[in-house]
Amino acid sequence: MMESVPDEVLGLAVALGAGLVIGVEREQHKAEHAERMAAGVRTCALVALCGGVAWILGPVTLAIAGGFIALATVTSYWGTQQTDPGLTSEVVLVLTFLIGVLAMTQPALAAGIAVVAAILLQAKSWLHRFSRQVLTESELNDALLLLASALVVLPILPDAPIGPFDGFNLRRLWALVVLVMAINAAGYIAIRAIGPRLGLPLTGLVGGLVSSSATIAGMGHRARADPSLARACAAGGMASNLSTVALFTLIFAAADRALLAALAQPLALSGAAVLACSAWLGARALREPVRDGGVVAARPFHFGHALAFAAMIALVLAAAALMGRWLGSAGITLTTAVAGFADTHAAAVSIAELSSGGAIPTSQAVLAILLAFSTNTVTKIALAITAGGADYARRVVPGLLAMMAGAWGGWFAG
Repeated sequence: MMESVPDEVLGLAVALGAGLVIGVEREQHKAEHAERMAAGVRTCALVALCGGVAWILGPVTLAIAGGFIALATVTSYWGTQQTDPGLTSEVVLVLTFLIGVLAMTQPALAAGIAVVAAILLQAKSWLHRFSRQVLTESELNDALLLLASALVVLPILPDAPIGPFDGFNLRRLWALVVLVMAINAAGYIAIRAIGPRLGLPLTGLVGGLVSSSATIAGMGHRARADPSLARACAAGGMASNLSTVALFTLIFAAADRALLAALAQPLALSGAAVLACSAWLGARALREPVRDGGVVAARPFHFGHALAFAAMIALVLAAAALMGRWLGSAGITLTTAVAGFADTHAAAVSIAELSSGGAIPTSQAVLAILLAFSTNTVTKIALAITAGGADYARRVVPGLLAMMAGAWGGWFAG
């Protein structure tokens, strides 16, 4: 039987491969700019191997080798700063050495970093053109605001109920703010990439997998900012409900097949209503001319709109907590209906778990879910009116009512 390859040999092989991958890109750069004396394929491969060998020989050798690479990097920079004031080549040498060291303990991670580094180096022209010519200052500011909200503010907020009747969760509320901004930004990118007629409905369809309420609000803000996109935004808002119905079907299929069978007709009729309305709005949007200069909004999203959406949901949550305290555990159906004002997904999951465990009969679970579905539709109607204005609402609200009527019609027919 063939013996396994020793870890040191594998690490050195990965280090050599990583150095060659980075070096090939540097060699091409060197051929185009020979006067800059960029490190080529041999140098990068040897530097990566140097890191691997130094790790094998111990920390003293590793420190000496690292110091030599640092000295060589500084010397290279001083020698080429007149013709090439950038630091890319020098940073590449240090990174290649570190990748060689990392390959000895985590070869898969080292290989991945090498590939990503080569891609970034090769994408130099595209990245420069994107940052200087394509990306505007307002887009950059909004992108930084979105990243700060998601990666800095969101993780430090407490994930625990607070406020009156423990009805607020700051992290979840802020997650809604981030979600609304992200949906608006996704719609903005889709408009620039494939145009509003297809980009906005596609964004709505994907956004509905997370929150159709947030998607309807986000599309409403965009429709208010540019009325020429009202039909495309309405198609996106309606399409988000199609994702919600599909997600409901998956939830019930995984949690309680009996509940799914009882809700099959309501889900089918409401889904058919949403599909018909979305298709009708989408077809009208395809034929509707877009106003010149109005295809792309001035900025990807408005922070104030996202905060207003979260504030409205906070009021609904407070009302739901008050109702839950008043009704107690005996009012499962009514409590679920009130909770549906804020989040129909959570209500559906909770009821499905209770039904599958036998805590409540299937008939009561069906009624509770339909009530939550209806109260959440009321929230969507309110968001369509407040966020998008009359022109947006008159296109979305009839579809929402048809969706709710289809669900109840299927229940009564069954």
